[in-house]
Amino acid sequence: MKPQVYIDPRPAEYFDKYHERVRSGRPDWAYRLARMVLTGPILAGYRFRTIDLANVPERGPVLLAPNHFSFWDHFFVAVLLRREVHFMAKSQLFNPPLLAWYINHGGVFPVRRGQRDREAFITAHTILARGGTVLMYAEGGRSRSKELGQPKPGVGRLALEAGVPVVPVAIHGSEHVRDAKRRLRIPKVTVQYGEPLTFPQVDRPTREQSQEVADQVFGRVRVMYEALTKQGRRGVLERLRQERRHGAPATG
Repeated sequence: MKPQVYIDPRPAEYFDKYHERVRSGRPDWAYRLARMVLTGPILAGYRFRTIDLANVPERGPVLLAPNHFSFWDHFFVAVLLRREVHFMAKSQLFNPPLLAWYINHGGVFPVRRGQRDREAFITAHTILARGGTVLMYAEGGRSRSKELGQPKPGVGRLALEAGVPVVPVAIHGSEHVRDAKRRLRIPKVTVQYGEPLTFPQVDRPTREQSQEVADQVFGRVRVMYEALTKQGRRGVLERLRQERRHGAPATG
């Protein structure tokens, strides 16, 4: 397994044009084209299904905070959402230039991992301020162990600074996407959206405050993910139906 490269050697100024593009408006035709092309293969090939999609507010600013195993997670989270999602993605994806141009027009903006990337947070705040949707992976990057990682304070910092609803998202099954060819089996993927969490707005949260919120958000992700692992998709759906039928809170 190749080691992950965290530090992008390109200067911060190199990414200014990509931030400006996303700050200036919504995703364009590139987003709609990707959705049109990929929806069918995702639904059929991955036996894909979502749970509690309605937990994502239909309007107003919202932060989506999923776990992360695969490059395909971007598409798994957003493919059935009616809202357009802006993705915070590692800066290494912005290469070669043609790919960078396309994903940027599709609403993706870079974050320089391993560095204090102020511009990524400015872009995220700009999107949320106009009522948009931002996806930020709670673990700060892709887990290559096929197990959930640990949340980083970044998602907590953005949640506190913006004061917007945070939807925990559990992506189950995408941990096997990378080795689908070797296994000769395409994994079944389920995405469950938790109930939105809200936190008091804090202008300049400390790292400890940010980590505490990140832990709370990812704690919800972990509960949903582990339930999908133990009970399976059908088991989780049946449990949720039973809880709602008897008036019990369905916490995932």
